[in-house]
Amino acid sequence: MAAMTPTAQETAAVEATSPAPDVTRARHRRPRVWRGLVLGLAGAYFLVPLVASFAFTVHVPGRGISFDAYTRLLSAEGFTESLLLSLGLAAATIALSLTLAVPALIAVRLGSPRLRPVIEVMCMLPLVVPPIALVTGIATVLRWGPEHLSRTPLYQTFIAVQNEKFPVVLVLAYAVLALPFVFRSLDAGLRAIDVPTLVEAARSCGASWPHTVLRVLVPNLRSSLAGAAFLTLALVLGEFTIASLLGFRPFAVWIVSISGAHARMSVAVSVLSLVITWALLLLLSRTGTASAASAPSRKES
Repeated sequence: MAAMTPTAQETAAVEATSPAPDVTRARHRRPRVWRGLVLGLAGAYFLVPLVASFAFTVHVPGRGISFDAYTRLLSAEGFTESLLLSLGLAAATIALSLTLAVPALIAVRLGSPRLRPVIEVMCMLPLVVPPIALVTGIATVLRWGPEHLSRTPLYQTFIAVQNEKFPVVLVLAYAVLALPFVFRSLDAGLRAIDVPTLVEAARSCGASWPHTVLRVLVPNLRSSLAGAAFLTLALVLGEFTIASLLGFRPFAVWIVSISGAHARMSVAVSVLSLVITWALLLLLSRTGTASAASAPSRKES
């Protein structure tokens, strides 16, 4: 017992080497201070330009505060049509991207894991190819098709995909541009779950492949699907180059078209578009979070 009991000298040495409580508290405060400083700078970086833009839209020299830019915006020519067109293109792009990417990545994960680097390189190519090069190729094909396929059924296909009311060619182009973001989000979700075990358990219970994918794997990928939808929505609502060069007029192109004649209104539209985008992203986030939270409760019940 005497050997196990620390002596006074050992106790004094331990107290001398251990940091004081005040020093420990100071060390814990430093990360909090730096974290708050970084978050404050980031918030100012995003909020100051937004507040300045809003102030520019509502402050009229000589008149004071006026919301005419926002009231005239709702009745501006082309506002509703361009916004609805962009939202429709975003919904179609999200559906097409997820329909193509989810089964392909699940198949690679189950059957050919060695093909994952190849799929990754293919999906990352839109980050390397500039949009201007992509739209040049699309425009060349759209001009070449009607000239050489005028006597074939494909002629009507080329005409249909360029319909101004809903240009399918933009959906195809946006789906290509969204591939890197969709791949990264879904790949992270598939890595977080044990796909082979879930599939084997479902198949051993007699589930078909569509039932296994839709009722077993997709509920475990809700967060990844929501993340892919977020990024695709933001991409479509803000894309300008391809739509402008192909001659279509979604929301981003409409904003630029009115900026020359109505500067205050164009800034108001930009502020409103940011608010709409954030609201839609928040709605998708809440939907994905609610679905993910309801899944464990259903399992417990």
